[in-house]
Amino acid sequence: MVQNNSVPQDLNTKEKRIIKEEINIQAFWHVISFFVPYLLSYLLPGILFFTYILFVFEPYVLKTDNIIALFTQLEPLLSFLLIPGVIIGCYVIHLFLVAVIVRYLWRYTEKKKPSKDGVIPRNIPSKTLDYYHIRSFMLKYPKNLFNKGLFPWLAKWAYNYIGTNKIGKGSIIEEQVCGDKYLDIGDNCYIGVNSILASHLVEGIFGNISYFKIKVGDNVTFSGENAIAPGCDINDNSYLLPLASATKFNVIKGNNYYFGIPLRKIFKSKIQDYLQLSEDDLKKNQVSREN
Repeated sequence: MVQNNSVPQDLNTKEKRIIKEEINIQAFWHVISFFVPYLLSYLLPGILFFTYILFVFEPYVLKTDNIIALFTQLEPLLSFLLIPGVIIGCYVIHLFLVAVIVRYLWRYTEKKKPSKDGVIPRNIPSKTLDYYHIRSFMLKYPKNLFNKGLFPWLAKWAYNYIGTNKIGKGSIIEEQVCGDKYLDIGDNCYIGVNSILASHLVEGIFGNISYFKIKVGDNVTFSGENAIAPGCDINDNSYLLPLASATKFNVIKGNNYYFGIPLRKIFKSKIQDYLQLSEDDLKKNQVSREN
């Protein structure tokens, strides 16, 4: 007689359930959010450009038989000199129309499912997750168009106009990886090159999405390559030295200098070491201020 000493598998091993992520591709929204701004924004400037080429530039410049007339007669000369201005003008109209169309689409999605603070699960289908991906994809084209275009300083206007961010007067934002949505930046701030203001972070490859607004007060300076995680609140008159970075939900009191990872307040002696200043240098600086 053979005795069966086997134990049921579910008693000696814990069954691990693998929750697979259900991906909602939303191809329709991706097509709409890219091709509608891309194609419609070229319609009006394209008509204006080819109208100028066909009715002004071609008859007065391209079909002229006398090259000397291009520089001696008023109509050919103006037609030739105005072509750069026409190209730049059509380009600016294209930028404006992209911002207008994306603003309309953005507000439509916000009306359907407003952005708000919270953690978005990636393994549970939800409208919040769907609209998060839609809005993220929607901003790719205008963000790159403004930041990498002829007039990168218009990116601040674009973010404010579309409604993705709130950026105060006199604030300057250099090119960075994130920084395209859910930011509240005060007046007279400088966000240095390659700084990262990440209002959204994916925790792991297919982990949850932490989505919290980043608030920056007035007169705040990011020297460069600073990383700020979701939910951080940086108060007025803060100065972040290079590479100073904050983890999630940090509250920076302000009116001071900060350094390190994670960032912390820097004291006078540390500033001297960091900037390699001696007591004599500080005295000279004090004397120059008094004079």
